Amino acid sequence: DWAAAQPYVQSANVSQGYRPRGIGWYRRTLQLDPADRGKTIELHFDGIATNATIWVNGSVVAHSWSGYASVYADITPFATYGDEPNVIAIRVDASRWEGWWYEGAGLYRHAWLVRRAPVAIVSDGVHCDPRRDAAGRWHVPVVATLGNIERVAAAVTVEATLFDPDGREVTHASVAANVPVLDQVDAALTLDAGDPKLWSVETPTLYTVRVRVLREGAVVDLRQIPIGFRTIRFDAAQGFFLNDRAVKIKGVCIHQDHAGVGTAMPDALLYWRLQRLEAMGCNAVRMSSNAPTAELLDYCDRLGMLVMDENRHFNPSPDYKAQLEWLVRRDRNHPSIIIWTLWNEEPLKSTPQGVEMTRRMVATLKRLDDARPVTVAMNGAFNDPVNTSTEVDVTGFNYYQDQYDVYHRLVPTKPIISTEDTSAYQTRGAFESNPAAHIATSYDREAAGWGAPHGPSWKMIADRPFVAGGFVWTGFDYHGEPTPYDWPTTSSVFGILDLCGFPKTAFGLRSAQWIDDAPVVSLAPHWTWPGREGQSIDVVVMSNAEQVTLSLNGRDLGTQAVDRFLGNSWKVPYAPGRIEVVARRGGRIVARAAHETAGPAVALRLTPA
Repeated sequence: DWAAAQPYVQSANVSQGYRPRGIGWYRRTLQLDPADRGKTIELHFDGIATNATIWVNGSVVAHSWSGYASVYADITPFATYGDEPNVIAIRVDASRWEGWWYEGAGLYRHAWLVRRAPVAIVSDGVHCDPRRDAAGRWHVPVVATLGNIERVAAAVTVEATLFDPDGREVTHASVAANVPVLDQVDAALTLDAGDPKLWSVETPTLYTVRVRVLREGAVVDLRQIPIGFRTIRFDAAQGFFLNDRAVKIKGVCIHQDHAGVGTAMPDALLYWRLQRLEAMGCNAVRMSSNAPTAELLDYCDRLGMLVMDENRHFNPSPDYKAQLEWLVRRDRNHPSIIIWTLWNEEPLKSTPQGVEMTRRMVATLKRLDDARPVTVAMNGAFNDPVNTSTEVDVTGFNYYQDQYDVYHRLVPTKPIISTEDTSAYQTRGAFESNPAAHIATSYDREAAGWGAPHGPSWKMIADRPFVAGGFVWTGFDYHGEPTPYDWPTTSSVFGILDLCGFPKTAFGLRSAQWIDDAPVVSLAPHWTWPGREGQSIDVVVMSNAEQVTLSLNGRDLGTQAVDRFLGNSWKVPYAPGRIEVVARRGGRIVARAAHETAGPAVALRLTPA
């Protein structure tokens, strides 16, 4: 992400974090082994921000119209072998932007050189999402799409094997296929999985489907796809069900962006961020508002994190239809994905054109995946006579929480989910707002006019079984969109965690709201207020216990019944020392938290994470 290294410039785009972007060129030469002659050779670019043209040996091999869709370039006809080098040139136009958030610049996701046998499975060419029949028995329909670049048709055998989490074979099957020249064919078979262990949030059990292509008994291609056995259902009265058990979706919206690296996030950082979210009881992420990097979905599968997977462009025309088809083919085997989102906050949502565009995009998606529901993230127009919610399986609410009951009363058979909510402001470590200095208090008090603070926002969702759950805007702060501020603030303050991943007060409140299987208690603010001795300090305690008792330097300040939604509040005259909260269930202490007044600075110590 070359934009992350650029200086901040006041005249640059505020949505892009005041970072200049512009145009960049990449060039690389590489030699291919003569043994690769006759193979399929492809270049895969997982993400290029934003528009790109790719040349190989002087010929244009691909264009990219989105920073979020992968580019697969078949360079087989253009490749040279042996000592003659192949020259790859890429022009990236990052002056184009797709979102109102920081999007980075350049080749910010992985790039791959792919070499395959002349007859092999095409890219993203295996579909093996499990199905449960009416009798309760599980099957894995496997479809492998095969390609052939040879000059004659090829006879092959496609073999699929299911392995359990310990690597033991469960079952296998095979089918013959004849692959035409410079064309594709689907080889389909079904694996009888019987009664496997289920994938869930608590126990994300993964099996593996191995697909091999054999010619004359020799293996010429092999793919291994992790899968999970689970059922999903959105109910208009009772919300979301995973494996026939009601699960409230406790989600956050995230962008691919982090301090220091911009959009070019290492895989380990993607995993770490998910772990931070999981630690506060989050069980779902919305990939707002674009296709995620593939590795993030792999980690969600392993962690049991539910996913709302999202298409970027609201457009059924050929170029953008191809982006939607790519997204579904790439991602449809992931058990973590429970719902697709076609678009976010589009102005055509209540027009005949918007309805028809949505209808066509739903049809495109369902042809590739008929197992998951589809939604759109609407900001209003839910009850208009003409609106796009009629074309999708689940109505997605961006804010407008006061309309939940109205919509449910008018359309009682349509499931509802909060695709986006809250939009609360917090500056980590600050407990007094100062608009002139672009500082928002970390008490749960401030939010955008279209949103609400964390407490009342979640209460609106939690109190309504018919609302499947919600996605907080946002899990982490991100570059760009510094609402409600502007220059020189360059990043948002919406996050539950800040740009570096450090928790704000909202982290403690969401933990109290969302964690049910372990005791939680935290308190804010810190307890170092020199010069404010005797002055009243607002103290907030956040817990999922039954009662909390606050004390200062051993003096009891009172006990309160816990309010998991809003937290519990005290006004405490400041005195240096130790402020402590004790949480109880059934009269027994289950958790403690405390802050102590800091003394004079002595040293700076760096400790490895």
